[in-house]
Amino acid sequence: MGSEGPPAVTIHITGFKKFHGVPENPTETIVRNLREYMNKKGMPKGLTLGSCSILETAGEGAEDSLYKTLQSSLEENDSELTNSRRVIWVHFGVNSGATKFAIEHQAVNEATFRCPDEMGWKPQKVPIIPADGAISRTRETSLPIQEIAKALSKKGYDVMISDDAGRFVCNYVYYHSLRFAEQNRIKSLFVHVPLFFTVDEETQMQFAASLLEALAAFG
Repeated sequence: MGSEGPPAVTIHITGFKKFHGVPENPTETIVRNLREYMNKKGMPKGLTLGSCSILETAGEGAEDSLYKTLQSSLEENDSELTNSRRVIWVHFGVNSGATKFAIEHQAVNEATFRCPDEMGWKPQKVPIIPADGAISRTRETSLPIQEIAKALSKKGYDVMISDDAGRFVCNYVYYHSLRFAEQNRIKSLFVHVPLFFTVDEETQMQFAASLLEALAAFG
């Protein structure tokens, strides 16, 4: 293949602040430190790490800031999109009961929050986007998650593909992001990580870096 490889990619990432029951969210640490970590490690060829944003762990009340964050990737890459540069959003969220990493295949058009979000909203069986119809409607990532999961497993990470991102803020953000991605010809992925108590910080930083490398190769 010589110097040929996949077209250049810009990956934007998000994590979340604290929320009920999780006073220290590992995804906030991962996202805050990933740029420095990748710079030390060496950025894979063709990969640009774009924005690294921390989102409020909230649904409806944080929607405007979510869309501003998503929109910023289009403004930055407007000219580059026409030159076949790929743009991918990667959203990290924590699953406090998990023991492995989960690559989320889809999001569901349903907000049913088991507890209020950080702005006090606690919807029950509410469509995330009413115009999309029923709460059973799903949106799927267009990324090749089987190949990505296989590459990560080969590196020794305990990773699974999940069809259920829950019905809380993680699913809420992912559903909006998948719809935004489809409308703007970009891609989106949500990944659930365990607590640092379960999988230590260094391993999770290595995992995040390996995920970006896999996305650069397969995304």
